[in-house]
Amino acid sequence: MEYLAHSAQKYARAQTYREHVEQVTSRALRAAEEAARYAAAHQQSLPETVSRAALYHDLGKLNRQNQEVLRSERRSSPLPINHVDPGTAALLQQEDYLSALIVYAHHRGLPDLSTEQLREKELFRDEDAGQRTRTDQELANLLQLHNRLVSCPSASPCSEPSGDPSLFCRLALSCLADADHSDTARLEYHAPAEPAWPSLRPGQRLAALDAYVAGHGNSKGSDPLCRELYLACREAMPGSGFACCNVPVGAGQTTAAMAYLLRLAEEKHLRRIFVVLPHANRIAYAVQIYRQALTLPGEDPSLVVAELYHRAEFEASPLRGLTALWRAPIVVTTAAAFYETLASHMPATLRRLHDLPGSAVFVDEAHAVLPLPLIPLAWHWMEELARNWSCHWLLASSSPVRFWELRSLLLSEHPTPVRDLVPEALHNCFRKWEKQRITFRLADAPQSRDGLIRWVADAPGPRLLILNTVQSAAVLAEDFRLAYGRGFVEHLSPALTPEDCKATGWRIKARLADPQDRDWVLVATSYAETGMDLSFRTGFRECASLLSLLQAAAQVNRSGDQENAEVWAFTLQDDPQLTSHPGLAVSAHILKEYLSRGMAITPEWSTQSIQDELAFDHRIRKTSRELWEQEQSRQFSEVAKRFQVVGSDTVTVVVNPELVQQICHGKGGWLPLQQQSVSIPRRYICKYHLQSIGNGLYAWTLPYNSFLGYMAGVIRQGSS
Repeated sequence: MEYLAHSAQKYARAQTYREHVEQVTSRALRAAEEAARYAAAHQQSLPETVSRAALYHDLGKLNRQNQEVLRSERRSSPLPINHVDPGTAALLQQEDYLSALIVYAHHRGLPDLSTEQLREKELFRDEDAGQRTRTDQELANLLQLHNRLVSCPSASPCSEPSGDPSLFCRLALSCLADADHSDTARLEYHAPAEPAWPSLRPGQRLAALDAYVAGHGNSKGSDPLCRELYLACREAMPGSGFACCNVPVGAGQTTAAMAYLLRLAEEKHLRRIFVVLPHANRIAYAVQIYRQALTLPGEDPSLVVAELYHRAEFEASPLRGLTALWRAPIVVTTAAAFYETLASHMPATLRRLHDLPGSAVFVDEAHAVLPLPLIPLAWHWMEELARNWSCHWLLASSSPVRFWELRSLLLSEHPTPVRDLVPEALHNCFRKWEKQRITFRLADAPQSRDGLIRWVADAPGPRLLILNTVQSAAVLAEDFRLAYGRGFVEHLSPALTPEDCKATGWRIKARLADPQDRDWVLVATSYAETGMDLSFRTGFRECASLLSLLQAAAQVNRSGDQENAEVWAFTLQDDPQLTSHPGLAVSAHILKEYLSRGMAITPEWSTQSIQDELAFDHRIRKTSRELWEQEQSRQFSEVAKRFQVVGSDTVTVVVNPELVQQICHGKGGWLPLQQQSVSIPRRYICKYHLQSIGNGLYAWTLPYNSFLGYMAGVIRQGSS
């Protein structure tokens, strides 16, 4: 009799139990051993835990009733018997609690252990007493059959891991989940094969970057300072743990940071570099530079530098090949995708985490990538990854915020030392240049929609208008189009797919480079605040925070060659079509206080603004403390639910109908999905009529266009 692990599907052949278990065990062990190479104190614990979990993860599929379904024509029928419970029971008999936990979690996710431990003898077992009894009665026979079918050697008992146990559990589940999902995706008829990813080769890429920088001068007013910054970062001695590089936007951080990271990777024998950006719109700009500068002869640029806009991970078997992974030597992604992976408890999300140990991570605009309540826990993970998993962190910012020294924010009594790569003399040169660029002003009264449009249109152009929400930006962009024509306005926000954001970004840069094209406005969200190397004549920023105002100002008079360049802060009148951002209320109040008192808005006030926000809103400290306690007690699902970088749980929505059809027919790939989809808060699934095309993946059914993105349909729906 042939025992199966997976029945034949529309696009996949049947797979035997032996093949699946051996493939998953081999893949999972390989991933664990690779990660453990970079571990300080977990060298054997991770491979041992993972290999034992992989060996027994599908033991229950050998059950007679499950085999009847797997061999039958009822291909989509669920298995009648819990196939996970026997694997956990077998490992619990051997008192291997960590491996049992990983098997228990490999479909359902890591549980809240403080609740799970109340079950005592039923720990990690099925909730149904009848199922537990059935498992106990047939366990010896299942193990005997398993040992006859599978030739993998039995792993030795696990040694006790040291370091952070929560992070260890996530890494172990990552190895098993990735092996399980990859093996399943491999069988799908139309699933693309895993590409041959190139290695990092940091020394050769650093030489290529040197040549690129030498041949790509620019005309910025800070150009000599950019060259000096590049040399300072490139020649900085590689250290361990944390370094920072706080210079104004436009100072050339993109290449300077990479020079340091490549030299660090060569010195420390690292395998991967991550570039973590606050917003998805910055990815296209950074990726273009890195692919041009770092691709070596004969390489595919898309495999050297991966651009990951959305988390886009899928538990359901037919969609597993669409999950965005961290395989490339250089991964450029968003803060939400990066940090929410660290916080996750679900296997589909965590399956990329094991590729993080042994990496250098560049966190750009580090002060702004996370809401304040999330920073303490994220900092703990970063410290743990640096201390025990050979991760090295470079924190860059356009504001001199040293949040890691704020004891009122972080939970540690001993600040982590962070080395500054920029010499003090160079800092002073940047400060002098920065003070000459901008005058900040506050509009006294809240603005109506019509009044704001006229005010902005009368200002010297080109103009930048930044709103706090996606809907407000889209509504006002449409107002400008109706009042002045499409040529008068551009629009940039998360409502656009990465593909359309990229096209819009290049069009904006071309318009800014045309000295005859001055009379127009870019209406945007915070998407346009950083990372696109833009320079407008006048700026308008809806009140948010002092840091946001400074970031918006970095896109105005960037070269410092305009006299009397202004950036206005303003508030909006209540309007049924405009929306507010409740998470910005406190920081906006503090900013208005600064401006109304006539305080000079300079980067030096950045740290003070954070301290004032902490003092004003005690919920920040309370939330961060609660998250820390939940992490310490390993309440995995609760931590994942509350650690939301963008403030809400989102789903991936495909806007291209052709790609929707391809996915429905078992085709498509992770790269088209990344380019032609958007992230939308889960709470809008019904309101926006999203159509499910798989577990966690949706199709957009309302109007979409390259100007307003998915908000074209939302605005039309609201006005009908």
